Formats: sequence, C-alpha cells, structure tokens
Amino acid sequence: MTTSRGSRGPFDVWAPRPQRVRLVVDGDGGGAVEMQRGDDGWWTPAEGLPTWASADTVDYGYLLDDAPDPRPDPRSRRQPGGVHELSRRERTTYEWQDAAWTGRQLPGSVIYELHVGTFTPAGTLDSATERLEHLVDLGVDLVELLPVNAFNGTHNWGYDGVGWFAVHEQYGGPDAYRRFVDACHAAGLGVVQDVVHNHLGPSGNYLPLFGPYLKAGRNTWGDLVNLDGEGSAEVRRYILDNVRMWFEDYHVDALRLDAVHALQDTSPVHLLEEMAVETAALSAHLRRPLTLIAESDLNDTLLVRPREAGGHGLDAQWSDDFHHAVHVALSGETTGYYADFEPLEALAKVCEKGFFHDGTFSSFRERDHGAPVDTEHMPTWRLVVANQNHDQVGNRARGDRLAEHLDDDQLACAALLTLAGPFTPMLFMGEEWAASTPFAFFTSHPEPELGTATAEGRIAEFERMGWDPDEVLDPQDPETFRRSKLDWAELGTGRHAVVLDCYRRLGRLRRELPQLTDPAFGSVSCSVDGRLFTMRRGDLLVLVNAGETEVSVPVDAREVLFETPSGVDLDDSAVVLPPHAGALLR
Repeated sequence: MTTSRGSRGPFDVWAPRPQRVRLVVDGDGGGAVEMQRGDDGWWTPAEGLPTWASADTVDYGYLLDDAPDPRPDPRSRRQPGGVHELSRRERTTYEWQDAAWTGRQLPGSVIYELHVGTFTPAGTLDSATERLEHLVDLGVDLVELLPVNAFNGTHNWGYDGVGWFAVHEQYGGPDAYRRFVDACHAAGLGVVQDVVHNHLGPSGNYLPLFGPYLKAGRNTWGDLVNLDGEGSAEVRRYILDNVRMWFEDYHVDALRLDAVHALQDTSPVHLLEEMAVETAALSAHLRRPLTLIAESDLNDTLLVRPREAGGHGLDAQWSDDFHHAVHVALSGETTGYYADFEPLEALAKVCEKGFFHDGTFSSFRERDHGAPVDTEHMPTWRLVVANQNHDQVGNRARGDRLAEHLDDDQLACAALLTLAGPFTPMLFMGEEWAASTPFAFFTSHPEPELGTATAEGRIAEFERMGWDPDEVLDPQDPETFRRSKLDWAELGTGRHAVVLDCYRRLGRLRRELPQLTDPAFGSVSCSVDGRLFTMRRGDLLVLVNAGETEVSVPVDAREVLFETPSGVDLDDSAVVLPPHAGALLR
C-alpha cells in the first residue's frame, strides 16, 4: 500500500531511479544534505535537517546522481522562479473565512467556464474576484477555472502544465487562489478546478528523472502516464494526492478531469473509480458535496454509472454532441465533425437521448461511435453541455465566437436551448454578452524551437481539416493572447446589453421554474417540423425557429415567459415566430 506525502517528512521525495539524491537550498547556510533511500524508493534526509529547514520560507531542490543542477520537487506547491527553478516551501498564514460554506451540488446548477489570464485585463485571480458579482447576477452557481497549475512561460491555456501541485505565479500563486475561492464562497459560488492528469507539458517535466511516471506510448498530447506498469502505485498515489489537495487545501467544490479517455489504465480498479471512491469518502468527512466531472469523447456513460451498477462512479461528464447539434442548427456549419449533425432531428435526439452518436456511424471517425444512455435511470444533470467552450471556440483557426456569425436572436436561441434544456448548462466567459473578442489558442514557450514547432503543428492540423492556413493565428504571437482578453467595457452597449439581458432573464427563470431542472429524461420530448424545433418540458414549451422565414405554430399557451429580441406574437391559438426567433411558453 502507498501512503501520501502528507504522512512523510516535508522534504522526502519518491525517486526510485537515481542512485544518489541530495537536498539543496538556495541562500546562506544552504549546502547539500545527503538523503537516504528506503526500500519503497522514497528518500529522506540521512541525518537531522539543518536549521534552515525550519524557516518560514525555504527554496529547495534535489540533485539527482551527478547532475550539476537541482530539480524542483515533483510535489512542489510553489515555483516562484518558474518550472525549471527551485521549489518553495512556505508556511501559509492564510486564514480561511468560509467556515459556514456548505457546498454547492451539481444538480440544478449553472457552470461558468473562464480562463484566468484572459477573463480580466490584469489576468490574475485577484482581478477575477472583482467580477464575481457579475456571475451572481447572471445566475451562475459554479465557477470553473481552466488549469492553473505551473507551466513554462507567462501565458498558456494551462494544458501544458508540469507542476501539478503549484499554482501559476502570474495568476498570483497559492494565496491568491485561496482568496479567490474564499470570495466565491462568500458570494454563494462554488469553484470547479480543471485538472490535467493525462499528460505533462513539453517543457519543465522532470518527473521521469525521479521515477517511472510515464510509460511507453503516446496520446494526442504527449507521453502516457504510467497508471498500470511497474511503479504505478506511487504514480496513482501522486494523482490521488493532487485531487485531495484541491479539495482539502484549496477548498474547491469540484474538479473537471481533462480528457479522461487518454488515461490508459488496465488495472483491476480503474484510476477514475479509485478517484471517485476517495472523493466520496472525503466528501463524507468534510460534510459538503465534492464533485468529479469528466471530459470524454467516448460517448459512454460507464464513467458516471454508479459503482454499484458496474460503472466508475464519477458524478458527471461532458456531452459535446449537444454543442455540435446546437452549433449546426444555428450556424449551418457542417464541415468536419459537424457533418452528421446537419439534420435538425440531431438536436431533438440529443435532447431526448443524451447523445447523438450512441452506437451510430460517425462519418468523421469513419466508424460506429458511442453507447446508448440509460434514460430510464440516469438523471439528465449528469451531462454537462455548452453552446460554446474553450475547446470549441479556441480550436478554431481564429478563435472566433458564435457572436461573429450569428444575429442577436440566434445567440438568444443558443442561450435558450442551453439554459432551458434538460442538462447541466455551462457558459463560456463572454458568451453572455456576445463578446466581440476572440478566444484563440495561445502559448508563450520560451524555447524558440518549441514555439516554432507549436505554430507549425497548428497550421498543419488546420490544413488537414480544410481551413485556410492564412487564417490560423500564431499562438506564440503575444497579440494572439492580448486580443483574447475580454473587453468589459462592452457590457452595457448595443447588442452586448441585449444579449446579456437574455441570459440574465433565462438564469432567473431556471431558478424559478422547477420544470427546467427536472432531471428525468422522460420529462423531455422534442419534435421537428421543417426548421422549427420544439421541446416540451412538463407544461413548458421551448420553440426555436432555425429557418429563414416566419412560422406560425398552433399552441395552447397562456403566457410567454421568454422571447428572443425580435419578439413573438401569441394569440388564443398560435404563436408566430420571426426568422431565427425563439420563445419559452407556459
């Protein structure tokens, strides 16, 4: 059995690969301390630690064998000089103010996804805190941060992280993160942290020097993490301790697990199930909900099926099929993986069945894909959906948002389908006011060769997908990052104010009307007539005219609860929807 670092000395390190390990510190009286290896591959200082070890702040690293330069701690909590430099151990004096916080459950909630570096002009956790009132007014319940772990460079999406236990310094470091969580809880908002355990970034990954953290083979983003080979027990413990850190030390309420389909694990108990078991136990101890949300492109609810029914027991997973169906219905774009979603009936199937590809042929993948959802037993809230997110916007050549292509009514229809639909809705920062700024893919690799390879690889990828290479933004250009920052001055002006009002009204309705949070698939029924989409939710009716001509819909409705900016006309027997318009009727 493995034990967490918390039960070991503060400078102990798991390093079964080197034959010699020395602990070094920077500053007066540092020197090098020989370490002694145990039978389990953990090293501990051979003799009593010098006086510097008890200081409030210690910068330290490890000399491995005869290497001239020290390497940072694999479990480092701070990397003030960057991912190549010494780690910092410090005694935090932070005093939490959220003792009364009882948590936020996922059922019924609205998630808001943001990237710290582009959410505000300053791009820090403290500046993000200043915008929490906006999220409360919007009806948000959970704030999801893109990865904040330490990576090389100044700005990045966060998926190139190599210091999984450290908060990126440019965002403010660990105490700024604590202040952010505290402020969210004070405002009634839960926090979801996006974490990446399926690969490590291309610069600053020193883990293989210490032990067998990786194994043969590669996924889309890099070398495979060793979850089932020799030494994998400690690697799994490393990941599980990282999960516990976010919940225990940083008080977060949920984790979004990046691309879990890239976690190759043949162990008798899959890492995800082990993660769910430990999280459930920790939730019981802390007496507040702790939630695990998986990103997966497999369209298989094995992830969220309860362990009693043979599943992994996670709480929820993303459903990209919803995004694809809404995107195609409103934009008409049918290239690449959008092709199969061209019929409006695809949207109806997703809303009723959870997935469009549930064992059907995927022309993009050139094979059958997915598995059916058990709609009789699984609640709808286990699927997290969005009409925009960092992937679907940022992985376009120019990072262009829906607002660049759709009119105000269509944007309001996207909000209506997302917030009045049966699933857990997730909004992407800025969509609520039709932000004119893009959200592009950006990097800041200090190594010129890595930056060039990233840019060239990006162009080659888009060429394979049929995009004009001249449209592909250079991720290494600082302007690509700068232009991706939200412009908060837009909020109260023109179309931005119009769309924001739609989102706020829908957010209020979602909290007022229990039909909109009914978790039963049986409460949802959809139909398609030409370009008219209809979705019933109890005694509520969602109508979306995805066509270019006005339609008259015979209905027995008493009240228009929501209408898109162009408005609708309701009489005793019918409602008339202009082109692109939508409505929620009682």
